[in-house]
Amino acid sequence: MPDAPQTTPTANGAFRTTRWTQVSRSKADSPTGRKALAELCEDYYEPVATFLKYQLNNEEEAQDLAQEFFSKMLEGDAIARADQQLGKFRSYLLGAVKHFLSHHREASRRLKRGGGSENVSLHDDETGEARPIVDATASSPDHVFDRQWALTTLANTLQALESECTNSGRGEFFEKVKPWLTGEAEYGDQTSLAAECGMNANALKVAIHRMKKRFRELLKEEIAGTLTGTDGVEDEMQTLFTALGQ
Repeated sequence: MPDAPQTTPTANGAFRTTRWTQVSRSKADSPTGRKALAELCEDYYEPVATFLKYQLNNEEEAQDLAQEFFSKMLEGDAIARADQQLGKFRSYLLGAVKHFLSHHREASRRLKRGGGSENVSLHDDETGEARPIVDATASSPDHVFDRQWALTTLANTLQALESECTNSGRGEFFEKVKPWLTGEAEYGDQTSLAAECGMNANALKVAIHRMKKRFRELLKEEIAGTLTGTDGVEDEMQTLFTALGQ
């Protein structure tokens, strides 16, 4: 009997779907399965596209191939072979895109030798334009992937915290202190912000400290959801911060 899908408990007692749970659900040929797979593709487009750009040194081709890679995922071709026992979802996805790129290059070589092949170029469904990707700055394709993975993980975590605050009626406060969470206002004027929030300066500092603490808790939960267990969370956290510093 297959293992039951995993969920990660949050500090407030709720449960958030892990990435491997999404993978498990996405294998089902059902609306729930297709929704789970679409969410995975949306969440991790950027690491894949950035890796391909670094490998190909061609932004337009990288965007097209990233769309093709996830189109195949959406068809259920690649995701059906995903095995949680392999370990980290990050490692699985990187291996999958490497395999995809190798297959693409082999198909291109066959085409040059006279074989049949069809190039696929897909763009953003809403705008019809190629989706922008960030510049690659790390020293190897794997480092490029890891750095964008880290940025994606932080963005997902910030979105989770925003949802929590909105659901608890603190959405407006979240927007006001968000720059202190992202480091954009490390030395900003908290005194005027405190007055705007109807708080004294010390109360605001405490509130921001608690928000930062909750952000870190959610980050650990996000990372734990990409692993097969909790033992490697701290190591994966260190990998994330190391990747951000590259």
